[in-house]
Amino acid sequence: MPTALPAPAARGAVAAVLLLAVTACTDNSPAASSASSVSSPSGRQQTPKRPASTTSSDRNTAMNIQVTIDGQPVDARLNDNAVARDFASLLPLSLDLEDFHQTERIAYPPRKLDISGAPDPAAPKAGDLTYYEPWGNLALFYRDGDSASADLIVLGHIDDRDTERLANAEHITIEAAP
Repeated sequence: MPTALPAPAARGAVAAVLLLAVTACTDNSPAASSASSVSSPSGRQQTPKRPASTTSSDRNTAMNIQVTIDGQPVDARLNDNAVARDFASLLPLSLDLEDFHQTERIAYPPRKLDISGAPDPAAPKAGDLTYYEPWGNLALFYRDGDSASADLIVLGHIDDRDTERLANAEHITIEAAP
């Protein structure tokens, strides 16, 4: 005859079984576990909505561009991915910047970018030119970002020696390199 567990032990066993069942039903892929929530300006949490693509060209350069930061030209490159090519179709652009979380400068292009064919998520690094899909904004990181997010797409990178200029930049122009 089986022995009955005391009530607290039985509840603990049931809780453990439920936890295992829930854990088994969730997506624990590297893309899902490495993507973090991102705060919006209003303080609400945004969670990744787009599954990562299977392309591996997240930082392979395809096009040289010139970014002019407050009147000073800076060499930069766009990556070889579909979203960066869509961004290149908007060039030249002249945008005002604002600070976000003392990590990046943000601006809004004239339209949202097509994110189909986006590369796998990557943690943003200082100098990365990125696109944040939920808000439709560009973000130029002057400090390394916290972690990868499926909603943040790395479009390219400015020359590392010029990332410090981004911290106080108020205006940028982005165009194809001469």
